[in-house]
Amino acid sequence: MNYQARFIDIDRSAFFPTLRKRVNQYFKDKDISHYGNRKMVAKTIILSAIYFGAYAAILTLSVNAWWLLPFAITMGVAMAGIGMSVMHDALHGSYSRSATVNRWVGYLTYFIGANPVVWKIQHNVLHHTYTNIHGLDDDIRTKLVIRLSKHASLRSIHRYQYIYVFFLYGFNTLFFIISDLIKLLSYNKVGMVERQKSKFSSELWKLIFTKVLYLFFTVALPMLITPLLWWQVVIGVLAMHFTAGYILTLVFQLAHIVEEVEQPLPNKEGNIENAWAIHQLETTANFARNNRLLNWYVGGLNFQVEHHLFPNICHIHYEAIAPIVQQTAKEFHLPYHEKIRFRDALASHVKMMKSLGEIPAHAYSISG
Repeated sequence: MNYQARFIDIDRSAFFPTLRKRVNQYFKDKDISHYGNRKMVAKTIILSAIYFGAYAAILTLSVNAWWLLPFAITMGVAMAGIGMSVMHDALHGSYSRSATVNRWVGYLTYFIGANPVVWKIQHNVLHHTYTNIHGLDDDIRTKLVIRLSKHASLRSIHRYQYIYVFFLYGFNTLFFIISDLIKLLSYNKVGMVERQKSKFSSELWKLIFTKVLYLFFTVALPMLITPLLWWQVVIGVLAMHFTAGYILTLVFQLAHIVEEVEQPLPNKEGNIENAWAIHQLETTANFARNNRLLNWYVGGLNFQVEHHLFPNICHIHYEAIAPIVQQTAKEFHLPYHEKIRFRDALASHVKMMKSLGEIPAHAYSISG
C-alpha cells in the first residue's frame, strides 16, 4: 500500500493562517501553555487508579466469580478513558512540554493491549493527514463486514451493518493484540517505522515482549493467584475489552462516520485539491460540546474539529478555542459540522452506516 498523497491548495486560502494566529493570541492573552496542566495530571491519576484498583480487587477479593465481573467492566471503562483522555494526548506530544513525560505516559498504551509506534503511524500520521480518504486513512478501511467508506467494495451483508456493527465495535481493542503485528510489518514495508525514528527489529521485539506481558497481566496472573477458573478469566477479559472497544470505537465513529462529513478522493495525479485545514473541517464533526462529563471522559474527542486542526494542543483547551474556530470558519464561509446532543450524533451515525450498506459506491454522494 502506498500511503502518499499531496494537498494542493489551489485557492491559497488564508483560513488556517488566520485561525492559527487567533488561537496563538488566545494562549498569549491568557498567559497559559497549550500543553496539559494539573487537570491532566489529576485525570491521569483518577483513571489509572480506577483501572488498577479494579484489577487489584479482582486479584484479592474472595467472592463469587460473577461478583468480580463488574470490576472487569469497570477496567474496560477506565481503559477507554485512559485511551481517549490520557495516552491520546501523550502520543500526540500535547500532554506535556517534556518529550520524556509524553513518552512515559504514552506507555499506558500497553495497558490497553496496543502498541505506541503502530498507534502513532495509524492515527497521528495516516488518520490525521488523510482524514476520511479511502485507501489512505486506515481508520475507515473496511474491517471484516464493516463498510466505512462509500468508495469501498459493497457486499450484500453490508445492508445489515447498521444493526450488527454495534456488537462488533466491542471487539476492536481485542484485535489490537494480533493486528498490531500485521500493521507493524505493513508499515515497515513502506518505510513508516523508520520515519518514526525507530528500528524495525527493536520495535518488533518490543511489540512481541509487551504483548506477552499484557497476556500475562490480564490472563495468566489472575489464573495463578486467584481461584478463578480459566473460562471465568476469559469471560472477564472479554467483558473488559468489549466495554473498552465499544466506547472507544463509537466515540471515534461519531466524529467521522456521520452525515454531512465528506469522503473525498485524490485526483488522477494523486493530489487532494484542497487546503489541509479545510479538508479537516469538511471531514470531521463535533458532538455534545456542552456535556461536561463527556468532555472530561472522552478527552475532548467530541471537539474533534479542534483536535484535527490543532493536535499539538492538549484537549483541555478545546472547549475554550472552539468558539474561535467556529467563528473563523463562518467568516471564511466554511463548514463547521457539529451535533448538539450525543443522541443526535448517534442517530446520524446509524443513518450513515445504513446508507453505506445500501447505496452502491458509484451512486453514493454526501451533501456537504
